[in-house]
Amino acid sequence: MVHYIIDESDPKESGLEAPYIKLYSLATPNGQKVSILLELLGLDYHVRKIDIMRGECKEDWYLQFNPNGRIPSLTDVSANGKVTHVNESAAIMMYLCDKYDKDRKYSYEYGTDLYYEQLEWVFFQMAGLGPMKGQYHHFVYYAPEKIPYAIERYKNETIRLFSVLEERLARNKTGYLVGDHLSIADLCSWPWVNSRRLEEVENFPRLCQWLRNIGEIEAVKRGSKIPE
Repeated sequence: MVHYIIDESDPKESGLEAPYIKLYSLATPNGQKVSILLELLGLDYHVRKIDIMRGECKEDWYLQFNPNGRIPSLTDVSANGKVTHVNESAAIMMYLCDKYDKDRKYSYEYGTDLYYEQLEWVFFQMAGLGPMKGQYHHFVYYAPEKIPYAIERYKNETIRLFSVLEERLARNKTGYLVGDHLSIADLCSWPWVNSRRLEEVENFPRLCQWLRNIGEIEAVKRGSKIPE
């Protein structure tokens, strides 16, 4: 269950008692990845919405535990008061799986072939799909001037990466990118394909089915809207 914290002076903040999880985030694809996983794991957590347009993630208080000044960021306080800060969306997801997904419902056992395949597709998103579609979003929606070359370049590369996902789904034959169940390999890429969905995605039938199947999961629906 999610609980909202308005700001760092919110009385609920000073009243938090260990153990607790606190997520600093926004409902962008990178933020959604973590909130979806938290919802799937059924964890009780607090969320603090970060206003990136106002530059809140560049303020000194935030940079103290996230020197890169990006979202999301997670603080996990254990029962004995030990504080763990984890930054970068994929690192947060791997941390949550290592600590809380003991039954491996959304991940694979360390050291197995499936674990390393999972890593491959996590980093596929982090190094390829996320940066390319993110740049496409920037030049289409936020850049002060339209630069056709940049828009075309990042759109074409995003579509190429869609074709890689399509081929992977065809080869794996389970409806998932890795193994036989939903994992962080899928959860890393799903928000990036789903967000501001390109019409060209309809050219990839397996990818479309994958989008629909994951998008129908109640925890995914909830996590996609956090923080509101």
